[in-house]
Amino acid sequence: MVRKELITARLERLGDYMKTLKAIRKYSLDNFKNDVFIHATTERYLQLAIECVLDIGNHIISDRGFRKPDTYAEIFEILAENKIITKKLLKEIEGMVAFRNILVHDYLRVDLDKVYDILHKRLMPLEKLGTAFSRLL
Repeated sequence: MVRKELITARLERLGDYMKTLKAIRKYSLDNFKNDVFIHATTERYLQLAIECVLDIGNHIISDRGFRKPDTYAEIFEILAENKIITKKLLKEIEGMVAFRNILVHDYLRVDLDKVYDILHKRLMPLEKLGTAFSRLL
């Protein structure tokens, strides 16, 4: 049985992160790049938002007895295979795990232009994942 409290807590956090990330969108690229508070908050909240959907996805896979993922990216593939998320959403979320890995492991090479681009163009898939997961409650 899916532990509703686990998913609910992570979905609430995801919502908080998304609210802050959307508020940061108002800044120009120059302000974003020159203000360490703004871009550091964005990097961290993007990482945490991705972690939330990975945690929830992994919990669903374990709970439902789906095959075990070998990589973080495979979590979303398994969810799509089992119709928890659509193939279209799988395609939309593509690359976010790799981006998370850069934020966590290769943080000295973070490209602020790329972070800004993700902030403006790639938040919707995270929200869609949250919606898909909330339907399981």
